Formats: sequence, structure tokens, C-alpha cells
Amino acid sequence: MPTLNAVTQLLEQVAPPALAETWDNVGLLVGDRAREVKRLMTCLTITPASAREAIDGRADLIVTHHPLPFQPVRQVTTDTTAGRLLWELIGAQIAIYSPHTAFDSARAGINAYLAEGLKLKNVAPLVPVAAQDVTEGAGRHGEVTAPTTLATLARDVKQFLQLDRMRVVGADDQVVTRIGIACGSGGSLLDAAKAVGCDAFLTGEATFHTCLEAEARGMALVLAGHFASEHFAVERLADWLAAQLPEVEVWASRDERDPLRTM
Repeated sequence: MPTLNAVTQLLEQVAPPALAETWDNVGLLVGDRAREVKRLMTCLTITPASAREAIDGRADLIVTHHPLPFQPVRQVTTDTTAGRLLWELIGAQIAIYSPHTAFDSARAGINAYLAEGLKLKNVAPLVPVAAQDVTEGAGRHGEVTAPTTLATLARDVKQFLQLDRMRVVGADDQVVTRIGIACGSGGSLLDAAKAVGCDAFLTGEATFHTCLEAEARGMALVLAGHFASEHFAVERLADWLAAQLPEVEVWASRDERDPLRTM
């Protein structure tokens, strides 16, 4: 069986920690590098439901997109949700690894997956990590195969992410030729998308003022939902890890859910 250290090295090949944003908390967050990993669960976020699933499933490692802990902690007590989850997982000897923004920006990461799912051409990062590297960096942008409309783009996003509905900014017949992409809460990359000539921007969620700014600039905005824009990728990551670690039982969380629902 591989050790936790061996698994973390594998994950660092997929999402090099150097790609993470400076404010982020990525890498091995909880665990003993010498312990063996027999069972591994991926998830978007460690919640009471996904933590219980990992404990009941006797996981040795959780690979969670969103870090736990995210902010520095002074105490680990059950007085807070984060503290309680850490206490329970440490008590069950379950390690925690998070690739987060390194996975967002990786060559084969979430934003690259989204661009691939929309069949974009000439894809490049919105903010490359280096001028000479057009494969890694924050966000993505690319050309559509033929000019389309916001209504068609929304339909394609819904089909790829298996959504019933989503929110958009712009007219249904607004012409789209170049799309910017930033999974999760990607509103901060709106300026970068505009600077490279995008007339549409796909992200998970954005503030009201970001929506107004997109409208004022004449950019179509597609909001797929934070959960939907990233969750599919942790399922892909589970499939990849299972192929790389055939001796390890790997699964993507079956119990975590988008906390938002439409009434």
C-alpha cells in the first residue's frame, strides 16, 4: 500500500502547490506521512455529511478541494463547525489534503476541464503563471468553434454540468465568440477576461456588483453555481487517482450536496 507521503507526491504532480494563490492553504493539512493509505475519498468540501461518510467508510485520506482548516486556528475544539470536523477526523485518524487553487490553475485542472467541456479552441490562462507558459495559470479563455449566442452557451453549460437551470447576465441573442472561465467565485477575473477580448464569462458565482459591471461592459455572464462549477472535477480526480493507485479503494463523496436549492 502507498504511504500518505507517496499519495501527496502524486497529487502535487497534478496540482503543483506553486500554482496556488498566496492567500490559500494547500497541500497536506492533517496527517502522518508515514501511514499507509488503503481508502481515499475525494470531495468538494468537508461538511458534516462528507466527514461522516469518510469516517463510516473508514477512509485514510480525504482529498478535499476546499481546505480544512482554511484560516489559521488557535484551538481545535467542538465549539465551531470547523473545529468539530477536525476533531472528529483526527480522532478517526483520517488525513486531509487540499489542492484548491493549485488544481484550479493546473494544466489538467478545473478551469482546463471546463474549457474542454465547452470545446473551446486556442485555450490559454487568463493570468499565466509565466509569460513563457501558456498551459498553467488562473482561469482560462478560448474561442468557440463558431459564433454562438448566450442562450446556446447557457444550454451547453447546463448540458456539460448536468444542470436544470442557471443564472445569466445579458440578452439571449447576445453574440459570443470568446469565453472567459473561472470556477468557483471567479468575479475577480472579470477584468482579465475583458482584457483578452472575452465577450462572455463563465464562473460559479459572482457578487451583484460584478454582475452590474459585466452588464455595463457588454459582457455576457453565466453563473453555473459554485458547487456545480467545481464538483464534477473532484469526481474526475477520484477516477484519475483510482487509475494511478489500483491497490487503493477510491471514491468521490456520494453524500455531499449543493446547500443551495431552488423553491
